[in-house]
Amino acid sequence: MDARLGLEIGVYAPARLVRTDPERLVQSHLGLVRKIAWHVHARVSSAIEVEDLIQIGMIALIEAARGFEDRGHAAFATYATVRVRGSMIDQLRKSATLVRSAIRRRREFGIARASLEGLLGRPATDEEMAERVEMTIDAYRTAANATHAVRYESIDDVYSDHSEWFADDTPSAFDALARGDLKRAISTAVGNLPEREALVLQLYYVEEMNLEEIGQVLDVGAARVCQIKKAALDKLRVKLSGFDA
Repeated sequence: MDARLGLEIGVYAPARLVRTDPERLVQSHLGLVRKIAWHVHARVSSAIEVEDLIQIGMIALIEAARGFEDRGHAAFATYATVRVRGSMIDQLRKSATLVRSAIRRRREFGIARASLEGLLGRPATDEEMAERVEMTIDAYRTAANATHAVRYESIDDVYSDHSEWFADDTPSAFDALARGDLKRAISTAVGNLPEREALVLQLYYVEEMNLEEIGQVLDVGAARVCQIKKAALDKLRVKLSGFDA
């Protein structure tokens, strides 16, 4: 049984919880956001302004402060560092519509087209371009399409009742009830796990951190995190053995 289903709601019940003041945490870690922003900007200075990175980091810091629960396993600064840097990198990935290889290929195609059309005295066809760059016509068209940036179009222009992209994938009432029962069962099972095992599952499945990042939060190695995760999943499988996989 996959524990991911139940962890969508992000529930685990720690035995001991120390409440924190989100506003105090934010105010005391503003410098951390700027430090991380400048480190990231040093590598991608041509892609985004440092002030934009700081704004992204501030939002991540506020969210981290609101969601942080002090169980004595990890300092907030360590947890916030992972969240802030991760948010900055995620935004960079979302905003990058062309990878470097695609940009390089587009430049090569542009040079080849300009040279060919200079010789022909007219716009070049795809077949002529494919021959020029020594590719098959199908390979050229695929490569050429991959060099174009993502385009955003009005949904009114692209909507169709017959398109699978707009098909209704809402689950049936029976499926919704069954899924709800499974969520509650997993939530209860996770709540009965030891604190550290529940925290590892929370960070891995809900926060989508990798083993190394979780290790930084818990101050242990990635191999130890893997062991904790496996032990927790084994316990969940036993507790949820009555449900179909």
